[in-house]
Amino acid sequence: MGLNEFIAYGDQWALLAPLGLALVLCSLVGIERELAAKSAGLRTHTLVGVGAAAFMLISKYGFDDLLERPDVTLDPSRVAAQIIAGLGFIGGGLIFVRRDAVRGLTTAATIWTVAAVGMAAGAGLPVLAVAGVAVHYLVTRGFRPLSRLLSRRSGAARPVHVTYQDGRGVLRSVVTACTESGFAVAGMHVDREDSGAGTASVTLSVTGRADLAALSGELSEIDGVIAVNVDTDEETAD
Repeated sequence: MGLNEFIAYGDQWALLAPLGLALVLCSLVGIERELAAKSAGLRTHTLVGVGAAAFMLISKYGFDDLLERPDVTLDPSRVAAQIIAGLGFIGGGLIFVRRDAVRGLTTAATIWTVAAVGMAAGAGLPVLAVAGVAVHYLVTRGFRPLSRLLSRRSGAARPVHVTYQDGRGVLRSVVTACTESGFAVAGMHVDREDSGAGTASVTLSVTGRADLAALSGELSEIDGVIAVNVDTDEETAD
């Protein structure tokens, strides 16, 4: 085994530095997602980022012995390109639709971002990797108030899920409370699969610029209402 065929073992230890950087940076992203109680948290983001960094290092240094041979022609950057394609399987598994609402888009985007952070660390671009994490926190945390403000001003219908005791006229009180709070009920859908014995579940599509969180509190106080779920997070689909 010569040095021209494989990277010397002493040189391979130096590759652990960018791998460690990816571990630290991607863990920071994963912690933020874990604190937000998302489906993909600390372990998922860390493993994706470190894996992307490892693939990037393989792409850079794993084919040096083959590139020195005149009879071999290949493009090592294709390994890095396949990282992006492979992320589609993970991202697709995080996005799902329920009650006419798409969820998981932001988490899937952070998986894509953390892979880019890992690739930057593996490629020897630490400044770009750190900047990627900084941008992640700026968007997921700093942009949240702005996202909610824009959502209120857009006038788009937003879903409100209510589970209540059936046969007691509760739904009428719920609709009245929505109207009195400054919202208009644009649509209504009964969720049969979520309804139990003596209970019913309905999704109301409401429009208006009032505070959904305040509406949720008012609906919860109505006699006969069991649970209220309001999509106030920016992760709901646009």
